[in-house]
Amino acid sequence: MTFDISNIEQQSQSLIQEAEGLISQANSMDELKQTKQDLMGDKSPLSQMHRKIGTLEPEQRKQIGRLLNEVKERIDGLVSKRREELEAQESLGQRQESQMDLTEVLLFSTSATAALGYLTRGHMHLVTQTQIELEDTFVGMGFFVAEGPEVETDWYNFEALNMPPDHPARGMWDTFYLNLGAPESILLRTHTSPVQIHLMESAVQGEDGLPIYAVMPGRCYRRDTPDARHIPVFHQIEGLVVDKGITFADLAGTIEAFTTAYFGSSIHSRLRPSYFPFTEPSAEFEITCTICEGVGCRTCSNTGWIELGGCGMVNPRVFDAVGIDSLVWSGFAFGFGIDRCAQMRYQIADMRQMLENDVRFLYQF
Repeated sequence: MTFDISNIEQQSQSLIQEAEGLISQANSMDELKQTKQDLMGDKSPLSQMHRKIGTLEPEQRKQIGRLLNEVKERIDGLVSKRREELEAQESLGQRQESQMDLTEVLLFSTSATAALGYLTRGHMHLVTQTQIELEDTFVGMGFFVAEGPEVETDWYNFEALNMPPDHPARGMWDTFYLNLGAPESILLRTHTSPVQIHLMESAVQGEDGLPIYAVMPGRCYRRDTPDARHIPVFHQIEGLVVDKGITFADLAGTIEAFTTAYFGSSIHSRLRPSYFPFTEPSAEFEITCTICEGVGCRTCSNTGWIELGGCGMVNPRVFDAVGIDSLVWSGFAFGFGIDRCAQMRYQIADMRQMLENDVRFLYQF
């Protein structure tokens, strides 16, 4: 570019436009550095203009010097802006390169899956799918879903449920204690029944109020030896109804309605007398074995029935513990394993398969 004093402003604007184009095309810090050198280095048109200012009259020298300084500042600003953009791009690229790919895919060579010819993404575990389906079933029956903490105090897990420290029923639960003793024992909940206590307390305190029609899904912990029907960390869902005029017939009807709605019209339930300290009277409910359809197999111990859970009318002592008048209100509770429910619905002979993470098993669901 030839320096022409008569056209200095137009030349300055042309220089700025040229700089904008060159700077925007720089795709790396090295390219940007070279572009700045070409625009502002000793051999650049801008430097040549500065050197010729000395030949001008003092008044012209002052005016044109100010104009060229403005051009220099404008180019410096464009370079700084582009540098920030490139630094941001490089930082993003480094983060992306350092990130782990946590996408779960199933890749194994069984004849059934090899025919697919592509990889499949991970999906929700069978137990999670079952929990969602159970929640939907009970919501359709008029229940709402409630949750509670997995770490509980001894009072919520045992005492409020009519199991004082010396109660023999505590032997029914093999408990994982986190802090045994004063001021109060802390433990991993052995069932989701403590959520019932929380709900009834809230109702008495006026936060939600009575009546209650709720189901409570969640993870539970017991020191069980794993076998075909038991695992130490399992998932449970419980139901609680508290209202006026509730009877045992309402309980039996609710369980049968759930059984046929979830497992199908060919599967039914039956109740057998049992004992639980928090219900009176109490029962265990069984459903037709879905694996042998009532004929008898290893899973159902050749009885044709499989135990799904326990149930009963809420013990008046439990109402007393939370401050509900058992002369006015009555209710029932039931609970069963979500893992056991999945086992029955999908005819899984051994519950331990759900914990082994064998992709051939997981892929089926």
